[in-house]
Amino acid sequence: MNSKGKLYLIPTRLGDNPPLEVLPISIKKVIENLDHYIVENEKTARRFIKRVSPNKSQQSLRLKVLNKYTTEIERNTFLDTCLEGESIGLLSEAGCPAIADPGADIVHLAHQKDIRVVPLVGPSSILLALMSSGMNGQSFTFNGYLPVDKSEKKAKLKNLERLSQEQKQAQIFIETPYRNMKMLEDISQTLHPNTRVCVACDLTLPTEYIRTKTAKEWSNNKEDLHKRPSIFIIQKD
Repeated sequence: MNSKGKLYLIPTRLGDNPPLEVLPISIKKVIENLDHYIVENEKTARRFIKRVSPNKSQQSLRLKVLNKYTTEIERNTFLDTCLEGESIGLLSEAGCPAIADPGADIVHLAHQKDIRVVPLVGPSSILLALMSSGMNGQSFTFNGYLPVDKSEKKAKLKNLERLSQEQKQAQIFIETPYRNMKMLEDISQTLHPNTRVCVACDLTLPTEYIRTKTAKEWSNNKEDLHKRPSIFIIQKD
C-alpha cells in the first residue's frame, strides 16, 4: 500500500511583482516537484506556476478548481490523489492559502484524512499590515469583511472600537477595493477622533502605502485608495 502524499500550502504574490522577489526559493523547488494542484482560478494558477518555474511542463499539470461553485461532493474527492501516494499543492489567488481563503476547507479535510499538511513561507497581507501598524501584535482579531449596509457597518465599527479598548486588542478587517474610500470616510466619521487607524495597501508592491493616523487625521486623507487591495486596522487606547 502506498504511503500518503502531502498537502503543500503554497503562498503566492500579493500583486504582479516577480514571484521570487517576495517568495523564498523553497517555493520554486516544491512547484517543480508537484503536478497536482488545488486552485481558485486555473488561468492565474497556470500563469503563476509558469512565472515561478518557466521550464515546467504545463501539460503535466492536473488542476482542480476550488471556488464558490465547487460542491461538497467534489471537494471531498480533491485529496484522493494524496491517498494514492502523490502530493498536492494548494494555491491561493493572493497571499497565504487558508487565511481569508477557501483553502481552509481543504486543510480541514486533510486533517480528517490524516494527510500531512506542510505550510510554506510567504507573504500574508494581514500579518504584514499588523507588523507595520504599530498596534498590538500580542492580541488581535481578523474580522473579514464588514457589513455593506451603512448603518450596520457603522454599528460594527463602533463595536470593534469598543472591543479594541476593552481587550487592548487590534481589530483587523478588509473591504472590497472599490469601496476603500467610502470605508475610510465611514471610519473617520464614526470612530472616536483619537482612535488609531492603520491603512496598509499594495503590500510588497512598488506602490505600497502604509500609514497609521487617528480617525480625525484620516478625515483629511489625500491618498487615493480606490481599487488598491487594502487592510484596515483600528485600536482605541
